[in-house]
Amino acid sequence: MKIVVLDGYTANPGDLSWEALAVLGDMTVYDRTRPEETVGRAKEAEIILTNKVCIRRPEMNQLPKLRYIGVLATGYNVVDLEAAKERGVIVTNVPAYSTESVAQMVFAHLLTVTNRTEHYALQNRAGKWSASQDFSYWDTPLTELAGKTFGIVGLGNIGRRVAAIAQAFGMKVVACTSKKADELPSGVSKLTMDELLAESDVLSLHCPLVADTHHLINRQSLQRMKPSAILINTGRGPLVNDLDVADALTTNRLRAYCADVLSEEPPQADNPLLPCENAFFTPHIAWASKEARIRLVDVATGNVKAFVDGKPRNVVSY
Repeated sequence: MKIVVLDGYTANPGDLSWEALAVLGDMTVYDRTRPEETVGRAKEAEIILTNKVCIRRPEMNQLPKLRYIGVLATGYNVVDLEAAKERGVIVTNVPAYSTESVAQMVFAHLLTVTNRTEHYALQNRAGKWSASQDFSYWDTPLTELAGKTFGIVGLGNIGRRVAAIAQAFGMKVVACTSKKADELPSGVSKLTMDELLAESDVLSLHCPLVADTHHLINRQSLQRMKPSAILINTGRGPLVNDLDVADALTTNRLRAYCADVLSEEPPQADNPLLPCENAFFTPHIAWASKEARIRLVDVATGNVKAFVDGKPRNVVSY
């Protein structure tokens, strides 16, 4: 059985092994695949693994041997599920592999704003503390999290883990979620989106990107938020309108924006958020701890084995 991994580098840049997957068939791994290379590389494949390479109807129409697409991620919007269903192609994903890593990144970003440890470390390497007249100095606001309100949009695996960590910091946790109030974790209160926007000192986005959540954070929703609020996005870039958030930052209607994702990745050099001093970005790495990537590759390999054995799991193409 021919197996092709179209863009394996981000999941495994060389510190992990594809050996368990190679046992299951004739495997070829490409670090990266450009759109125009997809069909040529996958034309003989029965099994494709992809992270960000899109497999839409036009590609599927040119891949007559294709029987299975394994997405090397939790989100699977890179695959045309309707076309897959029509062709009888099984599509799977890897759920929950990055929960701990993404939740950790949420608070790394939050603490970047409230404690500015990297800012002070860089200053002090340059001699700022040595030149101080006092034993202590600070030139940024320092904020205690205990007692603040942490708002969450979406209470899936990551949202629930973030809620637990926020509670450990002594924060009041509120959420906008499709879950019923009695299904929420202990101590988490359910609010409407308008209530959440108004009450949150920190607002963290953990909802899926669908039509209703595209640009969920925009000029109107930002006007409902506290000017002192911190907005965090480790979900999907298009959950926010970049231009509107940049405008809120530069006019002091939002304290800070922390993001691991942007609407376009990698971003264009003229993205309006990049010059904002109170915007803090990581390059879509919240998922990428070695521990999380080990889980990703293991589960993805298990998904392929389950398919080969005739018992597919983690199927999203029903």
